[in-house]
Amino acid sequence: MAKRIELNVNGKAHTVEVEPDMPLLYALRDDLGMKEPRFGCGLAQCGACTVLMNGNPVRSCVTRVDAVGAAKITTLAGIGTAEKPHKVQAAFIEEQVPQCGYCLNGWVMTSVALLDKNPRPTDTQIRDALSGLKCRCGTHLSIMRAVKRAAQA
Repeated sequence: MAKRIELNVNGKAHTVEVEPDMPLLYALRDDLGMKEPRFGCGLAQCGACTVLMNGNPVRSCVTRVDAVGAAKITTLAGIGTAEKPHKVQAAFIEEQVPQCGYCLNGWVMTSVALLDKNPRPTDTQIRDALSGLKCRCGTHLSIMRAVKRAAQA
């Protein structure tokens, strides 16, 4: 049975009327009309659906909407704009990371969370933070360079 659920997304309050066990991803895309995060595998294995929940990266495809509570959800649209990109977004552009771009949501959001907690990570810390994310285009080395560039910005 559908339930009214309050969500704080990108600093704005939203109310959705959804099944409580519905994935957060569906509420964000279908009910709030957001184009990011993306549906990838639906099993929390690729990372395309990553959002930040109170600053921590979570896979929204397996996070129940009723488990969010009062947490602050941040999507890719909440970290920067085309006119003023977040330093991670700017670094991804400067390093020419995007190829198909489908997976970028997960890489950018996870990198933002990493740099918020650890502004000067080592290569090993970057690799550890990004483990579990998938990019079929093979842009992993460009992604590493972009995260290092953002750390230096």
